[in-house]
Amino acid sequence: MTYNEQMQRLADRFMREVGRTEMTAREMALWAIRNNHWKPQPSVLVRQCAHEFSRAMREDYVTDPQGRRVRVKHVATLSRGGEQVPLWADMRLATRKHMETAFQQRRQSIVGDCKQLKNDLDSYNENFNTAVPIQIVFDFTDDLEEAELAAGIG
Repeated sequence: MTYNEQMQRLADRFMREVGRTEMTAREMALWAIRNNHWKPQPSVLVRQCAHEFSRAMREDYVTDPQGRRVRVKHVATLSRGGEQVPLWADMRLATRKHMETAFQQRRQSIVGDCKQLKNDLDSYNENFNTAVPIQIVFDFTDDLEEAELAAGIG
């Protein structure tokens, strides 16, 4: 029996034992946990904990000596033993190679977001927009300069 089938049977059991035809997934989960019908697998707990570490590290900022708010922890996904592994490092201690890789990968992520935005924009303009086409500039030079001026940097 598959895991999904086990969960479906537990849902059926919940309905029979509780005598309700409508319920939330949260209610079923609380019932299953309280009655020892379901326990989280260690791999799920590890995955959730790792996700929470990643989220917390992405939000770890300090103010540098020039007054900029900067992210301290950076991830670089590297190949180890034929697998892609995300490795985190504190930029105050990281190697230059790690930081270079992390910055390039973040840049590629931004390029991917811009490419998707352009696809969405072009599709909207060509298929749904009945007015003047919406234009977006993908050169961020002026935006970055304005942000630095507003922050009193440069």
